[in-house]
Amino acid sequence: MDFKKKLKLLSPSVRKNFSKALEDLQKNIDVLYELATIDEKTEVYNHNFFKTISEMELEKAKRGSNLLSLLILDLDHFKKINDIYGHLVGDAVLKRLGQIFKESTRKYDIVSRFGGEEFIILFPNTNIKRAKEVSERLRKKVEQDKELRRYNVTFSGGVSSYHQKDSLVKMKQRADKALYKAKNNGRNKIETE
Repeated sequence: MDFKKKLKLLSPSVRKNFSKALEDLQKNIDVLYELATIDEKTEVYNHNFFKTISEMELEKAKRGSNLLSLLILDLDHFKKINDIYGHLVGDAVLKRLGQIFKESTRKYDIVSRFGGEEFIILFPNTNIKRAKEVSERLRKKVEQDKELRRYNVTFSGGVSSYHQKDSLVKMKQRADKALYKAKNNGRNKIETE
């Protein structure tokens, strides 16, 4: 006998209690999933979840189109924001950035907080040229955002893409190198490697 038939054999009050318990269990599972995957401060994915999902995307790229790019970005002079306006404003800035990045990327792009004031975004099925265009669009949105303009928030970014038999570590190293090139070339820029 299947589950639904067995459930119908229960008295209505037991069935109601059982349904309520299942509902509560699902809510708790949802909360636990969010705690395990979402960065509390920015409301984007945390880096542990990013590592897991990006390995899966890397495998897809190896087996399929070979198109996969990533952006590592770092806020320019973020310490000044914390020093001048305080950490609560710094936290609000990080949260607003998370909102902008989530709203301005595709549903299947993976936006994650990499650390402190660094974010990393994985762009599946995207070549480096397109990833740079999207990254540049994000940079301009941040620069022009009414809320963030008060604090002169900008970021520098480095973009890399998947090469045959690449690893995520190598992709991150190239993106990081491009990020430092952007910082050394005056900040508030996107570079590729």
